[in-house]
Amino acid sequence: MSGVSENRVLAGSPSTGEAARGGLIADVPRRALILLGLFAALLLVAPATVGDYLLSVMILVLYYAYLGLAWNVMMGFAGQFSLGHALYIGLGGYTAGALFVHYGLPPWFGMVVGAAVAAVMGGVIGALGFRFGVKGVYFALLTIAFAEFTRILFDHWGWVGASSGLYLPVEYRDTDDLWLLRGSATMFYYVILAMTAGAFILCHWLLQRRVGYYWQAIREDQEAAQTLGIDVFRYKMIAVMLSAAMTAIGGVFYAFYYNNLYPETIFSMHRSIELMLGVIIGGIGTLFGPILGAIVLTTLGEMLTGLTEDLGLDGIKQMSYGVALLVIIVYRPGGLWPWLRRRLGLEKPR
Repeated sequence: MSGVSENRVLAGSPSTGEAARGGLIADVPRRALILLGLFAALLLVAPATVGDYLLSVMILVLYYAYLGLAWNVMMGFAGQFSLGHALYIGLGGYTAGALFVHYGLPPWFGMVVGAAVAAVMGGVIGALGFRFGVKGVYFALLTIAFAEFTRILFDHWGWVGASSGLYLPVEYRDTDDLWLLRGSATMFYYVILAMTAGAFILCHWLLQRRVGYYWQAIREDQEAAQTLGIDVFRYKMIAVMLSAAMTAIGGVFYAFYYNNLYPETIFSMHRSIELMLGVIIGGIGTLFGPILGAIVLTTLGEMLTGLTEDLGLDGIKQMSYGVALLVIIVYRPGGLWPWLRRRLGLEKPR
C-alpha cells in the first residue's frame, strides 16, 4: 500500500492550510497540469477520431476507471478492504433499471435512489464490521457474504426478473436522449467520461480536506489515529458509504449501457475482482492509478480476448491477469503510477 506521499494529484498534496489558501491545483507542477490538460483534450476529441470498436473499448476503460476510483476511496484512502463491491454495482443497476422498466422513471432519479440504497447497505456492513471489530481479511469476507446473499435474493425475486434477468427496453432514435439515457455509443462515452472526471475531482478535493487526512491516518495506523482523537468509526463509515454510493452510480451506467442485468453476473465476485485489479496495478491510494490501471488491464483484456477467439486458448485471460498482478506485486508493489510519475518528472520539488 502506498504511503501518504502517494496520495497526491499527479505530483503532490498540499497541507490543509495550503489547500485552503491555494485551491485545488495550487501546488501541482506546471508539467503535470500540461500533461493532464493534454490527456483531457485527447479524451474529449476521441469519438471523432476512432472507430466504433475502439470507442467501445474506451467506454469500458472509463467505466473501470470510475469504479476503481470509487473502490479506492474505501481501500486506498481509508484502508478498508472490500471484496464484495459488485454488491453496490448490482444494487445501483437493479434499482434504476427496475424503476425505469416498471414506472418509467428516468435513470437520473434511479441513480439517486440506487446510490442511497447502496449507501445504506454499505452502512449496514460497515456498522456490523466496525462495531464488532471485524478487520482485514475478515471484513473482506463479510463484504463477500453480503454480495452473495443479495445475489441469491435477486435470483429468486420476480419483480427484478429473477434468474431470467431484467431487460431494459431499447428504443432506436435518430437523436440522443440524455434524460432517459437512450442513444448512441458517443453519448454514453461522454456520460462515463463526465462521471470519471467528476469522481477524479471529488477524490482530489476530499484528499485536500480534513476527512482525507483522517482517512490516511486511519489507514496507516488506526490505533494511533484513535489516540489522537480521530473518530475512527465515523470516518470509516463515511468512506464505506461514499464508496458504495459512487459504485452504485457506476452500476446505473452499466444497466443502461448494456440494457440487461443478471444476478449471477452483476453480483459475482469476479466482477469485484476485476474492478479492484486495475487499482492494484495502477497504484492503490493514488488518484491517477485507477485510471492508468484501467487502461492497462482493459487493453490487455481485449488483446487476450481476441487471442482466445483466434487460438481457442480458454482461460488465458484469467491466467494473464494473475501473471500481471504477480509482476506488479514483485517489481512495482506501489503500482505503475508512482513509478511512471517519477519517470515523467511529475514529483513536486522539495
